[in-house]
Order: sequence, then structure tokens, then C-alpha cells
Amino acid sequence: MSAEPLAELSDLFVVAAVLLYLFAMVGFALELAFGRARADAPVKGRARTPVTVGAASSEAEAGMPSDDAPQQPVPAFALRGGIAGVVLAWLGWAANLGAIVTRGLAVDRWPWGNMYEFIVAICFAAVSAFLITQTRTNIRFLGGFVMVPAALGLGLASKVFYTSAGPVVPALNSYWIAIHVTAAIIASGLFVLAGVAGVLFLVRGDGLSRLPAKAELEKAAHRAIVLAFPLWTFAVIAGALWADRAWGRYWGWDPKEVWSFITWVGYAAYLHARVTAGWRGRAATVVQLVAFLALLFNLVGVNIFIEGLHSYA
Repeated sequence: MSAEPLAELSDLFVVAAVLLYLFAMVGFALELAFGRARADAPVKGRARTPVTVGAASSEAEAGMPSDDAPQQPVPAFALRGGIAGVVLAWLGWAANLGAIVTRGLAVDRWPWGNMYEFIVAICFAAVSAFLITQTRTNIRFLGGFVMVPAALGLGLASKVFYTSAGPVVPALNSYWIAIHVTAAIIASGLFVLAGVAGVLFLVRGDGLSRLPAKAELEKAAHRAIVLAFPLWTFAVIAGALWADRAWGRYWGWDPKEVWSFITWVGYAAYLHARVTAGWRGRAATVVQLVAFLALLFNLVGVNIFIEGLHSYA
């Protein structure tokens, strides 16, 4: 198959991925909306109030859940919606992968040489992080919220950042793109998963809620960042090595280099605060979300608003 039909097929795969992610979001939303409301689980380190005689009645009067209180069964359609959401998310993931593979075959290079290809790859990485984690830990409650940025990202890439299939500038025609950019894409996908969990943490109240418990959200975010941070560190180092090969210096304070380092410092501060100062809960979540905002600006804002050596991407 020639390059043009492959490029058109890639575009169709992107449209299919957007639709499948949206349908998956609906399935996850049904399970979340009609599932059982849960009380907020205590965050590690939070003191528990001792239960005394009459505490159960006091909790009932206050509207708090009791372990002995009867719970309404979850409607069957809600459970089916969650299962359908997972299936549709996997189908969307396959379409997203098809878009990347066919684009790569069409251009005969690694398919992340411009903003369009880069965003398509990050959406794939974010959904991959969710689906792979879901096979090991039950984080289906994040499904609908992960599908939203994935669908929006693909839509934004197609409508705003779309670039016709073709060759890249000589500076990007290097094996380093497979090393540096791939690591950045995988790390960014994991950071998106952590960012989604962090936003939900701040939105969730302390009582009964359809949203997951704060402890579950914080755990999901922390695990994703622990995996992503070494990859982002490697991406920054690999980028410096590539810069030396392409431009004759390891570091030149280019805007993309600066904001990559700011992002690294933000997530390093988050991990350091958890380990040394024992930060948990809202304080730690705010730090990781500040780092996430720096990541988003680095991925999109720098290329749009600031001129630099990376502007061609």
C-alpha cells in the first residue's frame, strides 16, 4: 500500500479511536453514576475516631455509612456499563495503535515528528497506562475520566495540530527520536493518569460520594508518578545527548529544555516531599498538579507561544 492511502487510513483510525473512547466514557459513567456510593477511606496517617457505645446510631443520625447498614444492590446495567467501558477502551486503544502504525508506515519514520503525531502518541500512552494498570489493580473508577482527555486530545490533534504525512526536518531524522521522544511519550501518558487522579482527589468531598475514596486516588497517582519519573529523567538526559549531537551543546536554555527541567523539578519535589516530609493528601496532590500543569505547558504551550529550537515540532 502506498503512502497516501496509509495516511488516510491513519486518519480514519484516529476518528474511530475518538468515537470508541467516547462510547467507553459513557459506559464508565453509567457504572459510576448508578453504582454504590462509597465513604471516603482514611488517608494513611489520619487518626481514627474510636467507636464507642451508641456510635452507630450517632453515625446514622449524621448520615454516615455503617458497616451493618443495608446497601442497595448495584443495577445490572451499571455493571455491564463498566465492563462495556473496558471493552470499548481496548478497542479504542487498538484503533489508536493502528493510527500510529499506519502513520509510521506512511512516512517511513518514527511517527512522532510533529505536534499532531506527538499528541496522538501521548493519548495512546495515557490509555495504555490506564488499561495495563487496570489488569493488575482495580482502577476502573478512573476509566471515564481518562477517556475524556484521550478523546479531547485526539480531537484537538486532528482539528488544530493536524499535519499532513511527510518527511521531517533533518534535525529530527535521527535514531535519537526513537529513544528520547519515546521515553517522553510513555512518561507523559503516566503523568496524565496521575493528573486525572489528582484532580478527582481535590474535587471529592469527605463523605459519601460516587467518586473513589481519596486514599485510592492518591495511591493511583503516586504509583503512576513513581513509574513515570525515571522515564522522564531518562528523556531529559537523552534529549541533552541528542542536542549535543545535533547542535554541538548539551544544554542551551532553549524553552523546551527549560520547561522539561521545570517539570522534572516539580515531580522531584512531589516525590521528595512524600519521602522526607511525609506529605500526604491535599498538599502532595497540589504539588503534583503544579508539576502536571508545567508538563502540559511544556507539551503544548511552548510550541505555540514561544519560539525556540524545538518550534519545528
